Amino acid sequence: MLAHASAADALAALGPHDWLLPLPLSRERLAQRGFNQAWQLALALAKASSSVGQTDAALLLRVRHTQAQSQLPRDQRLRNVADAFAVDPLRAAGIAGRRVVLVDDVMTSGASMFSAAGALRQAGAQHVTGLVFARTEGA
Repeated sequence: MLAHASAADALAALGPHDWLLPLPLSRERLAQRGFNQAWQLALALAKASSSVGQTDAALLLRVRHTQAQSQLPRDQRLRNVADAFAVDPLRAAGIAGRRVVLVDDVMTSGASMFSAAGALRQAGAQHVTGLVFARTEGA
């Protein structure tokens, strides 16, 4: 219960936002894992917080499979996920001028979050904030 309260408080502290979006997985990785943990976290946040705008697992897309970031040295991580994310082109107008909170479970270098945020900004997002639940050391 404390984790739910802390996450909801963190989300509220970020201020108003229009979208709460999980960092998407590639189809291959989703099939391997069976679920997207970032989506599960976003759903739990939405349930625990009254300040959540819209939550959607299909607005931000992973458009290509990438090598696992954990297998790469820090300097290769940005290149690995460059252009790996895009906003659904049929729904991109829903991002323009909006405030987005991008949710992920674990961050090491921040390369995936940075690349996904770039795709949201390219679609016209006014502001993108990342919210992660764990941070690893190194890499």
